[in-house]
Order: sequence, then C-alpha cells, then structure tokens
Amino acid sequence: MDMMVTLGVDAHKKSHTIVATDPAGARLGQYSTPATPAGHLRALQWATERYGQRRWAIENCRHVSRRFEADLLTAGEVVVLVPPKMMANQRQGARTHGKSDPIDALTIARAALREPELPHARLEGPERDIRLLVDYRDTLITERTRLQNRLRWRLHELAPGYDPPAGSLDRTKVLNQIDELLTHHHSVVAQLARNEVTHIRELTSQAKTIEHQLTALVTQVAPSLLTIPGCGILTAAKLIGEAADITRFRSRNAYAMWNGTAPIPVWSANPTRVRLHRGGNRQTNAALHRIAITQLRIHPDAKRFITRRRTQGNTTTEALRALKRHLSDVTYRTLTHDATNQQPKAA
Repeated sequence: MDMMVTLGVDAHKKSHTIVATDPAGARLGQYSTPATPAGHLRALQWATERYGQRRWAIENCRHVSRRFEADLLTAGEVVVLVPPKMMANQRQGARTHGKSDPIDALTIARAALREPELPHARLEGPERDIRLLVDYRDTLITERTRLQNRLRWRLHELAPGYDPPAGSLDRTKVLNQIDELLTHHHSVVAQLARNEVTHIRELTSQAKTIEHQLTALVTQVAPSLLTIPGCGILTAAKLIGEAADITRFRSRNAYAMWNGTAPIPVWSANPTRVRLHRGGNRQTNAALHRIAITQLRIHPDAKRFITRRRTQGNTTTEALRALKRHLSDVTYRTLTHDATNQQPKAA
C-alpha cells in the first residue's frame, strides 16, 4: 500500500512552492508554480503523477492561499490548514537554518505531520460571506474610531468646555449637537470637523447595514448560537466566520486546541498546573472571552461555575480559563447541531 505523502505549500501572491514529505517528514520532492489557475493545475498534475495517497498542508493565509485551496478542493483533494502561529514555533525548532520558500514549505508539511487534528479546508459557503462581512465591519469601526479621536481634538480646540460622553460620537443626537456647535465657527479646523462628522455618519450607517445582513445570515446558518447567554449577533457571526464549517473539526477537543482555549500543562514533579494557551485562533478566543465576561455578570450558571472552581483551589484567572474551555465545548456542540439540521435529508 502506498504511503501517505504530505505536500507542504508556501503560498505567495505570485507563486507557490510545494515540498513533498514522507510520514517521517523526510523531503521527497519539490515543485514551484505560478499562483494562477493554470499553475494550480500543473501543481496538481505534478503531485498526481508522483504520489498516490496524498494530502496538502497549506499555511492559513486567508486571501493569499484561498484560491489554491478552492482549486484543490474542487479537484477532490484533501487540504489541511496550518495556523500561522504554529509556524513560528516550528521554525525555531527546525534543523534547517535560514528562510526560503522551500524551507517554509517543508516546515509547513512537518507541522501538519506533528499535529494530526488540524482542521480540514472546505469549499466556501455562507460562513465565508459572514466572515467577509464581519471583517469589513471591523474595518469600518476602526476607521470610525480614528475619525472620532481626531474630532475630539478639533472640538477641544474649538470649544474647550465641550466634552461629549465616551462612546457617544456615533449617536445621531450627539452628532447633531456638534453640527449646531460648528455653525458658529468658520475656521479650517471647523471645516475639517464638519467633514469628520459627515464621514462618521456614513460609516455608522454602513456598519448598521452590515449588522442587518449579519442578522439574517446568522439566523439562517446557526440560530442556536443566539440562545447562548452573552452571545449576540456580532459575536455569533465572529464564531461562525472563523470556524468556517464546524464539521472540519474532528472533535470538541480539536476545536478547543484550534481556538486556544485548551490549557497547556506546566508542571514537573509539582502540583498539577496549567497556563494560558497563547496560540490558536485569537479572534475566536476573544469572542469566547466576551461571552464569558458577559455571563459572569448576567448568568447564574456561570457564577456558580466560577464559585465552584474557586472553592476547588483555582485562582480567578484559572476559573475564567476553565469557563472559556467549557464555552468552547458549548459552541462546538451548538454549531454541530445546527450544521446537522441544515444537511439535506435523504428522500
């Protein structure tokens, strides 16, 4: 029987470098191809002619690697995604010095061999639309925050006694008050402030439109997520978009390792201790953290969970970490339940 060959791919905008390895991580072959549909086809032909059983390991670089992933999946290939954070540790422990595309491709293949439960790539679905909308809304909010910070300095110069409450510079009532205040000023500073107010209004309107789109998509894809206390539309959209099809994870433990809520053991001949896992998908980790913090304020079960862990000897930080791990399992079960219900039933 043919051995399983892992093909590590170092993806770039203009070219992709592929290194094939055996199950022990030894290099078998190397190939470079342009990052075009024709180049992707030639890479697939090269791999098909030489290796029977194979899988592709690609560093998860979002837009850079997405088209190659899609072409491979369309051809029926198996593709696993290697988190970029994992690559840093793998490069530090590599025996090969320096940095080049072949070295990076080999490192990606060996990282996939070392971690057998990496998530598999899937063809795009509504989860990708959710992720794109969430990312774009984040961009709008970041730009709006910059404008709001600059506007505050303009107002401090024009009217030193006027200080809008924190977090209020996206409210229509407050922006109308600023417009009224600026009518009495005719300097360049006032002109720039008026432009910034107009731009803030536009960005707020766009962000609200995207929130309406996300509400419809989240309700369609994973409505059960919204039943988790502390999980609103934006947090649910972040969880769905980052997971990009929960069925690609083999288990709840694999999902926890991917999102960074699985703790890391840090003891030797001492009482059992674990520490925070700083790897994994930080966007999903942050979303779970927001749910945990909200539940500590409003959810009796979460309060009892923390109290129980504290009585068992955990610090507050350790108890919160355990709550996030629990929420990771809840999220995995909920997303899996919704994904199963959405699968077409046999006639």
